[in-house]
Amino acid sequence: MRKAISSDEVYRGRVVTVRREMVASQSGPPRLQDVVLHPGGVVIVAELEGGVVFVRQHRYVVDEELLELPAGTREPDEAPEVTAARELEEEAGLRAGALEKLAEFYAAPGYCTELLTVYVATELTEATTAAPDEDELITRVRLTREEAVRAAADGRIRDAKTIAALLLYVARAGGR
Repeated sequence: MRKAISSDEVYRGRVVTVRREMVASQSGPPRLQDVVLHPGGVVIVAELEGGVVFVRQHRYVVDEELLELPAGTREPDEAPEVTAARELEEEAGLRAGALEKLAEFYAAPGYCTELLTVYVATELTEATTAAPDEDELITRVRLTREEAVRAAADGRIRDAKTIAALLLYVARAGGR
């Protein structure tokens, strides 16, 4: 097992903190490891009218418009189900009557602590106070499960958290 010998914070931002650590190993010399500390996030599979709700939005970092499941970052000390309810309302303009935790997975465990929790949202109603973040221009898109799987397979969906959550959701439904 590897253990940190030393750790220095090299960056603290609005969402992430980066540490540079010297890590000891049982099988070799110590080496540097950059670690991105992230508060975690949620991904929501919202079932609506025989389909699943996606959002289309421009992502500045990759300079592309992506088709994604609603998702978001947890606030400090915020329970994941609270984040899921908030993000579903902000991004998709929907409220869930029921949220079921489906799974958890790490986004990129080789360098990042971000743990994503996937929820299935059902009993949806339109939210009257939906308000995306100031910098988000979001369009709601509904796809059938089959259309969503095809979109992931042919590259129209390129977001890893969306593809992983969709795979988990389809597996839960027995592949139908």
